[in-house]
Amino acid sequence: MEIPGEMKTAARRITTVLFGSMGLGSAAFIAMATVGTIAGAELSGNAAWAGLPAMVLLLGSAISAPLWGKVMDLIGRRWSLAIALATGVLGAGASVLGLETRSLPLFLLGAALLGGAQSAGQLSRFAAAEVHLPEARGRAISTVVVGGTFGAIFGPILVAPSGRLMLALGLTEISGPYAAGGVLLALGAVLIALSLRPDPKDLGREIARLLPVTNALASAPRRSLREILTQQGALVAVISMVIGQMVMVMLMVITSLHMKSHQHNLADISVVISSHTLGMYAFSILSGRLTDRWGRERVIALGAILLVAASISAPLSPEVFPIAGALFLLGLGWNLCYVGGSSLLADHLLPEERATVQGFNDLLVGLASAGGSLASGLVFSSAGYATMGALCAVAALIPLALGSWRLLSLRPMVPAREELPGS
Repeated sequence: MEIPGEMKTAARRITTVLFGSMGLGSAAFIAMATVGTIAGAELSGNAAWAGLPAMVLLLGSAISAPLWGKVMDLIGRRWSLAIALATGVLGAGASVLGLETRSLPLFLLGAALLGGAQSAGQLSRFAAAEVHLPEARGRAISTVVVGGTFGAIFGPILVAPSGRLMLALGLTEISGPYAAGGVLLALGAVLIALSLRPDPKDLGREIARLLPVTNALASAPRRSLREILTQQGALVAVISMVIGQMVMVMLMVITSLHMKSHQHNLADISVVISSHTLGMYAFSILSGRLTDRWGRERVIALGAILLVAASISAPLSPEVFPIAGALFLLGLGWNLCYVGGSSLLADHLLPEERATVQGFNDLLVGLASAGGSLASGLVFSSAGYATMGALCAVAALIPLALGSWRLLSLRPMVPAREELPGS
């Protein structure tokens, strides 16, 4: 079916603004994540707690995700995202102050606020999905996610220069990426506040009224979260995103510390993180098209295979380029699970269910990745990087099995665009 031309134009404008916001936000978070484990180890005085800042950030992201979902239902997507990014600016400032005063609690407070901002930014992918028809949702989500390519390129590039600037000012080198991140988040907040019009919530409801399935189910009672998650497709979507995020975080956050233990400098570490984030975001347009054409489940299974390959290959060599290649595969595998899973979940939700269920999904994603971040430091300090890779490879088999199970349970040759709520 077709939607009116003015709706198409508005949907494209909304997606473009969300793309820009994602780019600015991802550059900020990637720059800060590059030195996060180093900051954690230095402020705590113990390498075992290197993953603590990332865990707090992810925990803040997890806890705030369902809250942002409710806020987005109340005041819309536009102002919710702008407020969230402004919260991130405060978090970046607190992180800088914590580093300069050697205060771990203050630094962790900043990490928690940054997590809140990050969770709202991640929910923006669903805002893009809701202003498109089902057969275009994968591409819409991937367009927003591909905004992270800006972060993949410019986030790590900011690390060394911002560090040198802080040193020139007589401040701590690793506080530079946090200061730079705060500036980028402020720009993102301004972009959303001025340009995200009409609100995706309102346009999404107008488009949903055009769908026959929405009209057919409009008189049905609103489903509970439990009812939705007992659907096979929704369950596969959520678990695939949760496990994919956990595997990616466990291996990624500790790689900086692993490289530093092999005497690599910040420039070398930035190359590896840049390669990883390039894998996460640069091929999102392709993953979105594959999701709409091949089906959500095939893309999830392919992503899981890449996660297994990355987890096995990352510990094989301490040199920059082998690790960079493995981390690139890790990012690409995550992207396929993330885009495929997000699209599959969106297929199973009616307009009034979206914000709450998607917020709960991101709560689970955040909790899993927060636990993975903390576990990464503990596993690394006690058993080493190779053991970390083996554990991640085993975990990545779960979305592979679920995607395959879902594929076998569907009728042959059913296109992904026929996935409807209640299927």
